[in-house]
Amino acid sequence: MDERTPQLRQKRQELIKDLTRNILDCAEPHIDPATPPEELQKTTTQIEERLQFEANVALSEVVTRFSVKRPKDKIEEAVERSFERFGKNFRAQHMLMFLSVVLLIITGMPLKFPEYGISRFVIVTIFGGLPNSTLIHRVAAVGLITVGAWHLGYIAFSRVGRRDFWLMIPRPRDIIDFFQTVMFFLGRRASGPKFHRFSFIEKFDYWAVYWGMVVMIGSGLILWFKEMFPKALFDIAREAHSDEGLLATLAIIVWHFYNVHFNPDVFPMSWVWWHGKLSEEQMKHHHPLEYAEIIEKEMQALTGETPAESSEDKK
Repeated sequence: MDERTPQLRQKRQELIKDLTRNILDCAEPHIDPATPPEELQKTTTQIEERLQFEANVALSEVVTRFSVKRPKDKIEEAVERSFERFGKNFRAQHMLMFLSVVLLIITGMPLKFPEYGISRFVIVTIFGGLPNSTLIHRVAAVGLITVGAWHLGYIAFSRVGRRDFWLMIPRPRDIIDFFQTVMFFLGRRASGPKFHRFSFIEKFDYWAVYWGMVVMIGSGLILWFKEMFPKALFDIAREAHSDEGLLATLAIIVWHFYNVHFNPDVFPMSWVWWHGKLSEEQMKHHHPLEYAEIIEKEMQALTGETPAESSEDKK
């Protein structure tokens, strides 16, 4: 470690405090005098944390891009780098699920709403009758069952699958992130929460699929092999299959499609489902804590130093 490093870190801390005071001094003429001091202190702490986080990220970026230990042929790649978000295995699972679910919706919704003309058009004109539509529906169901079993194997036997499954488990931090997001949308916070690899929105999406697959596959198998089950169970399965199918369709169209395609941040489409990569700017914007962790690890590998302050910022 350079002998100047501790002094430079101390100097950075002082500059952050000076900049925080400068921001508050500039804002003071516009602040309501009745604002409670504890609220101003809370805001001061938030500003310092934001500046500290950005300073640590900037330091790690500069070191990882231009370190003397980085191979020279990697420097250009580092300046215009991208980050792999989903590997080929996960993307293949998603594509099979997408095809299966779309076919299930197209062939399933007309059976729930047979009185509409578009239902007859889909069943009769497009698929050539109910037997063909039913066959396609069952083929798509096999696709959904396959991707469900595939994903369980991916979690069990893949290191990345186990890591992502562990990170997908909801935590108390997700509740805080939810309320901070609501407060941000209501204009009560200057910025939204910082997310790691998965936000609470993505976790909701993931577990909704899990729940939906259990209900749809379980009830679908009962309907498919109805002669093996009592009529009461068949009736329950039919209602569950029908209602959960509608709920899943609305969740996909309203929740999933908005967040990954129609959201102004990604409109008209996020192509992560195809190539699995995020640009550096996208990582900073959507997953700043994961981005900071990645480059801090790279910085540590190159220099042997760890920004001690950054671990505090992530709490």
